[in-house]
Amino acid sequence: MIHLLLAIIYLAFISLGLPDALLGSAWPAMYPEFDVPVSYAGIISMIIAGGTIVSSLQSDRLTRRLGTGKVTAISVAATAVALFGFSITNSFWGLCVWAIPYGLGAGSVDAALNNYVALHYKSMHMSWLHCMWGIGATAGPYLMGYALAGDMGWNAGYRYIGIIQVVLTAILIFSLPLWKRRTAGTTEAEAVAGKALSLRKILEIPGAKEVMLCFFCYCALEQTAMLWASSYLALYKGMSADTAASFASVFFIGITVGRALSGFITMKLNDAQMIRLGQVLIAAGVAAMLLPGPQTVSLIELSLVGLGCAPIYPSIIHSTPDHFGADKSQAVIGVQMASAYVGTCLMPPLFGLIANHITVALLPVYLLAVLVLMVIMHELLSKKAPISTVRRE
Repeated sequence: MIHLLLAIIYLAFISLGLPDALLGSAWPAMYPEFDVPVSYAGIISMIIAGGTIVSSLQSDRLTRRLGTGKVTAISVAATAVALFGFSITNSFWGLCVWAIPYGLGAGSVDAALNNYVALHYKSMHMSWLHCMWGIGATAGPYLMGYALAGDMGWNAGYRYIGIIQVVLTAILIFSLPLWKRRTAGTTEAEAVAGKALSLRKILEIPGAKEVMLCFFCYCALEQTAMLWASSYLALYKGMSADTAASFASVFFIGITVGRALSGFITMKLNDAQMIRLGQVLIAAGVAAMLLPGPQTVSLIELSLVGLGCAPIYPSIIHSTPDHFGADKSQAVIGVQMASAYVGTCLMPPLFGLIANHITVALLPVYLLAVLVLMVIMHELLSKKAPISTVRRE
């Protein structure tokens, strides 16, 4: 039964990734239909991100009241409704309305599932689960591309993903007894026993602000590299647009493959060592970007940055119960997620301003500055909230 539940959680992580890249892949076909500027994708993205931040901050309260299984099922159902809403809307403002449940459905389930896995499973599963997210994030645009190539329209792409989410919702509902059996007598029983913590109380916990900033920096670095790597290669390295796009995809491949490999490496290294290993690889990749060299070297540079990013996100999440205790981990992971989405929203556009008004050549300098702050915050976290000597299973 335990292995069946783990398989269901793997499926849930794939479903988390499926909708994430849909808007970006569908927007070129969507915005002419709605007669709006191409930049309006940012409005929808911000609404989704805002809903995700709100639901992440409420994840502790919701999980204590409903349990991880119900929160996951309800959140996936909300996402399915939003996706079907996207598929039938005929106005831009309709998209904005459906973006609200789209975002609300993502935050709580992300925080709840990450905390559940951190409490109940070894670090290797956290890495492999986030690799599953990468598979979902890759499959989403592929399904959208299939719909567009077949002249079925972007609506059909959203509908396909919506159907998958409905099927997963049904699976999650039928699996609810498994979550209850897994919870009984485990650390999650301890985790839900206390009261939900307010944001002020969470920030008072030693190390909480540091882990929030560490997560903010990681997601800022990852998303900035994802968004601007292609432009950096085209505008600064002199590549053609299609070559730059294909080279930039190496970064995302590096993250996905790196997380698959990280699952095996965690059998030898602990979470803190995995985070530091990732930071060293990112530093090596960013440093290489600062050096002159042939265009093909960019493949190595971006793959190093991607591989470096791979273990950091899952390892920070998995170490949270060890740093803060099972009773506080859901609350801390919730604010970590909210902090991550804030970093995702603010830092890539900030570099966009730098690229526009100064030069895109500053991308490696920008990434290096964010990395340095991340390293400092992680080391302060290790000092203020040292790992518990009581190990989880």
